[in-house]
Amino acid sequence: MELNWREIDRWIFGEAWTGSLIGAHVEMLCEQIGPRWASSEGERQAVEYLREQFAQAGLADAALEEFALNTWAYEQAEATVEDMEIDLLPYNRCPSCDLEAPIVNAGYGTAHEVDRVRSQLKGSIAVMHLALEPFTAPSSPNVRLAALCDAGAIAVVAIDPKDGRRTEYHNGGDWREPETAELPIPAVTTSREHGALLQKWASEGKRLKLTVESRFYQAPAHNVVASISGAQWPAERLMLGGHHDTVYGVPGGNDNASGTIAVLETARVLAGLKSALGVEPGMSLCFATYSAEEQIFQGSSEYVRQHCIEKPRLAINLDELSTGSIKGVVLAFGHLRDLVQAQFDAMGDGLKCHVMSQLDATSDHFPFLRTGIDAAHLWRWRFSGRHADSNYHHEPADTADKLNVRELKEYVGQLARLLLRLSHVAPEEWPENPMTKEAVEKRLAAERGTVVRVF
Repeated sequence: MELNWREIDRWIFGEAWTGSLIGAHVEMLCEQIGPRWASSEGERQAVEYLREQFAQAGLADAALEEFALNTWAYEQAEATVEDMEIDLLPYNRCPSCDLEAPIVNAGYGTAHEVDRVRSQLKGSIAVMHLALEPFTAPSSPNVRLAALCDAGAIAVVAIDPKDGRRTEYHNGGDWREPETAELPIPAVTTSREHGALLQKWASEGKRLKLTVESRFYQAPAHNVVASISGAQWPAERLMLGGHHDTVYGVPGGNDNASGTIAVLETARVLAGLKSALGVEPGMSLCFATYSAEEQIFQGSSEYVRQHCIEKPRLAINLDELSTGSIKGVVLAFGHLRDLVQAQFDAMGDGLKCHVMSQLDATSDHFPFLRTGIDAAHLWRWRFSGRHADSNYHHEPADTADKLNVRELKEYVGQLARLLLRLSHVAPEEWPENPMTKEAVEKRLAAERGTVVRVF
């Protein structure tokens, strides 16, 4: 069947734009349901809604897939100096603690700054900037946390770089090895403004009282899956996914209702092509929204275990799409660059395909690439031309208004065009994937502890 791409593109973009359900989805996910911490009641409501939306769009096999989640919750997190309460959010998976100790200003926590205060660190609570130290070899926050722990600090207060007394939830450990990505000591985040006070008080010999009450436990969580069968090569698969969960207590407009909704809408538009124009994908298209991205990729890792014994041709991950307009995709491995770029060139909108110089372990593409599956993401390009009014993710102000509806419509249209074109490239025209799990693990070992380039 000869495909009329002009007619197809016109329909796809018209439906992505004028038939959009983005407004209804963001209202449901961010306002009616709200925070969607994996295993919470909010997540349970969200996954039922997402499964229902896939089914209403006409996708086959829309279903929930349950798995056992190793999760965490906290009941209390507070810090005081004398009678003043300090802005505070615990790191995700912060262990319980009840401490009172001297404050030590560890600057950026880099090697020379740790050496400067080493004699003071034993038994102290260290205060450290999360940001990279200017003009110094970049060192990840988790490397710096570990160095402070090794030097004797009993807890760390990390200073958030954002202003206006904003604080975010942060993660511990190097997620390139998620099985061991835990905090070496209790760690919390404070605002830039209160961080400055703590640094001042450190020079005055003041003490900080820090209390975190938390627990670790297992609970059920769910991925949501659906598919459109390929008309020519149904055993061949392309994958589009994004996480539906949020960090603790956050409605997640940008992170990641934007990606979740883009998955839903792209699936809806492509499913509508058959009834509207009689056009089907050549390869099967698989769609998923993942649980527990914010909890060390446990949902996408489970998806890979269940569905990827036979590798899909490409898995595209969508995360934080409201931070900037679509610019293209970033591949984990280079052998598909020319193939993907050829589709972008045919689309004619100047989109580009690039390849990461490192293996990026910051979102749900990582479990795919870790096993040697060709994976791509869009979200890392948020740092190039990032919208100031969408500079929100792991914080309570990441609300529904942070989702950029007009730009998300373009994401949906362009993703649908790309997936459909890729699905009609015959399997023998795809470059062979030479990556193995062993080769990836070797690269990860060499890169562990380094700071990943973001553009």
